Amino acid sequence: MQAVVLAAGKGTRLRPLTDDKPKVLVEVDGTPLIEDVFDNLLEIGATEFIVVVGYQKEQIIERYGDEYEGVPITYAHQREQLGLAHAILQAEPHIDDDFMLMLGDNVFRGNLGDVINRQQEDRADAAFLVEEVPYEEASRYGVLDTNEYGEIVEVVEKPDEPPSNLVMTGFYTFTPAIFHACHLVQPSDRGEYELPDAIDLLIQSGRTIDAIRMDGWRIDVGYPDDRDRAAERLEDADTPTPAE
Repeated sequence: MQAVVLAAGKGTRLRPLTDDKPKVLVEVDGTPLIEDVFDNLLEIGATEFIVVVGYQKEQIIERYGDEYEGVPITYAHQREQLGLAHAILQAEPHIDDDFMLMLGDNVFRGNLGDVINRQQEDRADAAFLVEEVPYEEASRYGVLDTNEYGEIVEVVEKPDEPPSNLVMTGFYTFTPAIFHACHLVQPSDRGEYELPDAIDLLIQSGRTIDAIRMDGWRIDVGYPDDRDRAAERLEDADTPTPAE
């Protein structure tokens, strides 16, 4: 399956770490964020990376060239950062079939393969890895509401009053139908084309989107403290457990 990686952001909240580099080249435990993303996607069978670049894109292109660990890389250019739905559309000309989508600023250690397996079932039009967070933190994310079958029936971007504490994590699978939905999205109050708005259009058109609960952990590296927290988790995971 092809894998789209969104890597166009400036990372203004990560300054000073992003003063001289794009966000996805910030290192966590010695590894650039985007490299960790590539490694995760390779493990679950990525056959091609379509990397959406923008801010200081030359650094990414010069560093990785046209392949990573033998898997080809195609670059798509987002000239203005106008939201995730807009970013996804830059990859549209390069996508042939169902595909994975991962945000380039998340560190994942979890059951990503379960999302791929669900996508490959005939009944699923899309599948998202989701997690529960404390209610007081839910308003920072895209919040989901699900039905009794675990299907997503609503997505709300950063709501003041979250309908649940179940949130999107930054890993998704889609059919190409998401592109049509992204084309229909109108700018939000922030002036951006929001991915949750596109997802809602898919739901309204009768598409089935399954929520796969995370078994593991992930950290959205938005601030310098998040980078430090992710490094600590990775170091802990690499520390052998003492024999009893």
